[in-house]
Amino acid sequence: MDRYAVVGHPVEHSRSPAIHAAFARQTGQALDYTRVKAPLDGFAATITELAQGGMRGCNVTVPFKFEAFALARQHSERAMLAQAANVLRLDVDGYWADNSDGIGLVRDIEVHAGVPLRGQRVLLLGAGGAAAGVLGPLIEAGPAELVVANRRVERADILVERHLAVARRYGVALSAAPLGDCGRGYGVLINGTAASLAGAVDLVHDHTLAPGALALDMMYGAAARPFLAWARQRGAQGRDGLGMLVEQAAEAFEIWRGVRPDTRAVLAELRVLVDAA
Repeated sequence: MDRYAVVGHPVEHSRSPAIHAAFARQTGQALDYTRVKAPLDGFAATITELAQGGMRGCNVTVPFKFEAFALARQHSERAMLAQAANVLRLDVDGYWADNSDGIGLVRDIEVHAGVPLRGQRVLLLGAGGAAAGVLGPLIEAGPAELVVANRRVERADILVERHLAVARRYGVALSAAPLGDCGRGYGVLINGTAASLAGAVDLVHDHTLAPGALALDMMYGAAARPFLAWARQRGAQGRDGLGMLVEQAAEAFEIWRGVRPDTRAVLAELRVLVDAA
């Protein structure tokens, strides 16, 4: 039986094993998917050990997405743009890296939340691995304007600079801004920071959101609840990152197994479990 894993630190909370088990049942694939907690200073050694043990691939979560990219010999175009990876295929001739976070986010927003991104004004909070992974696919979705806001605006500047050519190709006005002065009236706000983990949700001014805007936190479960409450109090449609998690997993599953699972039933089943926890 082919073996896969999610690798991170921490990783005990991850729902990825349940998601991939559901995908495997649905598609008739025989695989085993587990959690692997890598030491903070031992990600490369952990991946080497897994590959030598016959593991076929892994998802990579915080804080190792930049290391996963650097470890791979070959990269997809979207991983090259992000300079971060959340999917590794452990080929015998070297690791191949991809990033499915962005396409997972876009599919969740447009398919599950029913919010088209084309023509929207979009605000992305954060300039770390999470934001880097989603910026390219967000641009390709065709918003009118996309602003990357971060406490250290110089990090947002670097991320924007790397994506300017893609933004020009898709006709998207792309820029960077500090969190405290990032504009107003956005139709879509995406929180790609780790602020939710620390209970900090009041990241931007109330006028940042347009009436009825979509406010999405990439976190899910208990970690996202304060952000969702903050969004609802301001008249926004709050959404957590569970749909993104399922959609990025479906992309990884297809990369590894060559078959695309149906995400709707899996997301509905997982939503019941997460909301009850």
